[in-house]
Amino acid sequence: MMTRLANEHDAINLSQGFPNFEAPDTLKIGAGRAIYDDINQYAITWGTKRYREALAEKYADWYGMDVDPEQHLTVTCGATEAMMSVLLAIVDPKEEVIVFEPFYENYGPDTVLCEATPVFVPLTNDWSIDFDRLRAAFSNRTRAIIVNTPNNPTGRVFTREELEQIAALCQEFDAYAITDEVYEHIIYDDVEHIPMATLDGMSDRTITISGASKTFAVTGWRIGTTVAHPVLSDAIRKVHDFLTVGAAAPLQEGVADGLEMLPDSYYAELGDLYGRKRDLFYPALIEAGFKCYKPEGAYYVLADFSDLSDLPDDEFSFWLTSEIGVAPVPGSSFYSDPQDGRHLARFAFCKTEDLLEQAAERLITIRSRI
Repeated sequence: MMTRLANEHDAINLSQGFPNFEAPDTLKIGAGRAIYDDINQYAITWGTKRYREALAEKYADWYGMDVDPEQHLTVTCGATEAMMSVLLAIVDPKEEVIVFEPFYENYGPDTVLCEATPVFVPLTNDWSIDFDRLRAAFSNRTRAIIVNTPNNPTGRVFTREELEQIAALCQEFDAYAITDEVYEHIIYDDVEHIPMATLDGMSDRTITISGASKTFAVTGWRIGTTVAHPVLSDAIRKVHDFLTVGAAAPLQEGVADGLEMLPDSYYAELGDLYGRKRDLFYPALIEAGFKCYKPEGAYYVLADFSDLSDLPDDEFSFWLTSEIGVAPVPGSSFYSDPQDGRHLARFAFCKTEDLLEQAAERLITIRSRI
């Protein structure tokens, strides 16, 4: 909706989280070559062998994870389909799934589609975890907890200590951790991304979700992945097969090229690239009168506009789009009770720096326009 409104008003679209700059040539050339080489039919439903092997090697290099490409890895049509496949595979009706809020919009509906119950645990005002509330949310009905780090929409990266406490609760209550780590390489200021699966006792009870979309700026390719214990992986693959059959074969070849050929420096430079964008855009929000925390990872800022306007989030977002020329996402999109997000708007800064400069120039005029 906000993209449509942005187009209607010729506004700068900072709502949807897709980059407006080019993907690496390595991936594009690889995908194009695969098409011309007639790799145009179904791949193995759980992913091409080459892609799975390349990714397994990277998990070993990046995190020391022992990932068997034949038993642990499933390639899906984006991380969004991965989450749906995982929940349908492991969660039964009437069980409960814990979801931190604010949350990526799909987590709650995904749980409901499984005929399970989402149990929402609000983060604190600075986007930290209230572990008293989290412990109270666990019960003998808890099947899983969804952990998104680096986080959309807040930009938090959970610390090792936070993840260890979540892991302890999962083991105490015999629950799975489903981790959405799609922004794993977009981290700032020497913050460390720690996969939950690397913690003691968690390798067999963690399902790790990630994908190529954010790492390689190919959100439209819809290439996601899951890493799970073989028994869980078998169930995920069955659901994935019935949902989508398989991800696009030539695009998997393009991503495999990226994994095999891009240097290790690419991933460090990715954080630097987005860090410059953050450091350009975040100060403009503060100058404009928003209250927000500087993101530690991902490429979003969830900003409080209550000092600027008494309008609810949807009306403020529409006004910002039509009158100021910058389109955000209304904050209520990320809460189970819309009232909790009525004072918030989310901005995506995964854009070229010239476009972010234009957005900053427009935003700092807000007070004079109210």
